[in-house]
Amino acid sequence: MAIRNISVVHSDERALIKRKAIEDRATWMGRIYEEGLKDGVDMETIIRRAINATGLAKGAGVKANCNDSTNCKEFCQAFLGNPVSRTTFQMEFESVTEDELKVNFHYCPLVEAWKKIGYDDAMCAKLCDMAMDGDRAIAEASGLKLDIPEKIAEGGACCRLHFHKVDK
Repeated sequence: MAIRNISVVHSDERALIKRKAIEDRATWMGRIYEEGLKDGVDMETIIRRAINATGLAKGAGVKANCNDSTNCKEFCQAFLGNPVSRTTFQMEFESVTEDELKVNFHYCPLVEAWKKIGYDDAMCAKLCDMAMDGDRAIAEASGLKLDIPEKIAEGGACCRLHFHKVDK
């Protein structure tokens, strides 16, 4: 697994500012995780709980901005409708229907931060999976399920997010 995280955005000032803010957040997350481990603390459980709670709160806001948050078209607009966010993560929408949303993120500022710190690919993959608990919780709060079949932090060409209605 070799992480490739290549930016094609170099001149969009708002996206670059947002990337820097996300990198700062990722640096804090990584350093807190690392320091807790040194003290023998089960940091993964703590961080996952905190990120899940944050995602559920954010998901409640997304849901509130939809008539029907299980309609993936509405969910997409409420959650991923911001053009700065789309540029920040170099998003490509593969499929947007009422039943599913498939979006590919071709750049990740979190991974960029973790690589700058010097974390190896395994640490980046672990931190990424913890961070993605926030996205999973946003989907859950909106009444959707999120599958992530590919991740940049695991050597994928992009992060493939597949939001879809929960099977009954």
